[in-house]
Amino acid sequence: MNILISACLLGQYCRYDGKTKVYPQVQDLLGRDDIHLIPVCPEQCGGLATPRPAAERQGKRVVTANGSEVTAQYQRGAEAALYWARLFHCTKAILKEKSPSCGHGQIYDGTFSRTLTAGDGVTAELLRAEGLEIIGESDLP
Repeated sequence: MNILISACLLGQYCRYDGKTKVYPQVQDLLGRDDIHLIPVCPEQCGGLATPRPAAERQGKRVVTANGSEVTAQYQRGAEAALYWARLFHCTKAILKEKSPSCGHGQIYDGTFSRTLTAGDGVTAELLRAEGLEIIGESDLP
């Protein structure tokens, strides 16, 4: 089974802050023969650098903490992620929670106060609309 996954969850240098993190529950998937993880970073696919200013969704827009609008880059990145999902026949995606791109169910509210609100990131929203099952890293056993 091919599963699309946020590249940052695999330790790829693509997080907004330029840091990497290890997610033990994701690492456990790497040894399984029945799962092939297809890494993608929608933000980088959309043309954003690493590191980059923090961004949050404000309705349909995505803006950085310094007020720059990056909606077009997030949309382009979401479309790239969808391309990879289709190319590799993925029916599931493991995405980084709370992200303005990959978050699902809860994302930061756009005030840059670390307040969560109900909603999906741009990529999660597009992938879900295309029928993919979205899984957050905390949903993994």
